[in-house]
Amino acid sequence: MTNTKPDTNTPASDGKKAVVIGAGIVGVNVGLALLKKGYDVTILDRGEPGRGTSFGNAGGIAVSECAPIAMPGTLLNVPGWLMDPYGPLSIRWTYLPKMMPWLLRFIAASSKSRVEQISTELAAILNRVWEDYDPVIAEAGLNDAVFKKEGALGVYRSERTRRDAEYGIDLRRRKGIKIRDITRDEIMDLEPDLAPIFPCGVIEEDWGRVLDPFKIVTGLYKHFIERGGKFQTADVTNFVYRDGQPRAAMTTTGDQITFDTLVVACGAWSKTLAKRLGSPVPLDTERGYNTTVPYHDVKLSRTIISADDSIILTPMEMGIRVGGAVELGGLIAPPNYDRAKALFAKGKEVLPKLNAEGGTEWMGFRPSMPDSKPVISKSPKHRNVFFSFGHGHLGLTMGATTGRLISDLVTGSQTPIDMTPYRINRF
Repeated sequence: MTNTKPDTNTPASDGKKAVVIGAGIVGVNVGLALLKKGYDVTILDRGEPGRGTSFGNAGGIAVSECAPIAMPGTLLNVPGWLMDPYGPLSIRWTYLPKMMPWLLRFIAASSKSRVEQISTELAAILNRVWEDYDPVIAEAGLNDAVFKKEGALGVYRSERTRRDAEYGIDLRRRKGIKIRDITRDEIMDLEPDLAPIFPCGVIEEDWGRVLDPFKIVTGLYKHFIERGGKFQTADVTNFVYRDGQPRAAMTTTGDQITFDTLVVACGAWSKTLAKRLGSPVPLDTERGYNTTVPYHDVKLSRTIISADDSIILTPMEMGIRVGGAVELGGLIAPPNYDRAKALFAKGKEVLPKLNAEGGTEWMGFRPSMPDSKPVISKSPKHRNVFFSFGHGHLGLTMGATTGRLISDLVTGSQTPIDMTPYRINRF
């Protein structure tokens, strides 16, 4: 549902000095959108812009992925998944006690009625993605050389697994997603280097991809700086209050960075800062692994999603990236790159010519809410604070739309969709 009138609440502040914490794809898009609204914007991050989760993601503009991660039947599948250390969902058992509240909410979100509702609310954002991204891409001088819109190919190892996926496919079709079935022969015509083991598949027509996620973030960041935005290296730990409102960010070095408006957009690290600002939130971390290898003599022209293997293969500028699956283990435990190797082994079954020589492994932290919806929200406590995190697998996809929505909330403007489903205090 679209808001029928502009927000009549008092705007974020009388001043125009905005601080955005987080220099990933979401934070940079938020910064750009606020610049367009006339704000003096500084982005803060403890690291280099784009070097976090935005650096090594799968590169998908996944506009068809309105189905949440928790689907009907998830509860029955979880025990089997957790017993397989390299399956689609694994957990660091030492982290289980901390993860349990998130897991219980995750399972609760898998009921059919909740899935139907959540998919509608995700689709409300996803159906706007290209409308919001296209002007941002054009303004930043990024074009078809880095963004591709040729769709994604989903493949199934049997007719049975395709039938098992019918509810999710039908769900997405009912939300306006264009998905068409294709045959074995059509699969091989499109991607002749795939193994001839897939009797059927689907084309997700609106899916896009980027040739290098890091270049996208840095390209948008460069545009942000050229338009007058500022960046400061800072590790924010707390806030200074005046008249009951936060007015400065405190850093580990003792600096105080003042603001009129604050946006927390630092991905998996947002939970601590949100709590500091009076808004505890059930945000946790899905640790994602991938391996990127040179092409050698492999040809791949579009994103491949192998549902049976829970993997995704993306052709990129630097090679083919093979990733997928989920590890629940928090932010502290060291990476387990055996998961990347297991994913790559599955990738070789899908694309036999893959060669690991010269490849690189990577692990990143997906900031995930148990209901698969992001937080795009005003603070219920402070009129000058806003939250923008928890995009899970869809941070790159939702970046521009999130920026636009946050800028509307900050200025008290009418938003193109109802923002109630994404509020921080929905649990």
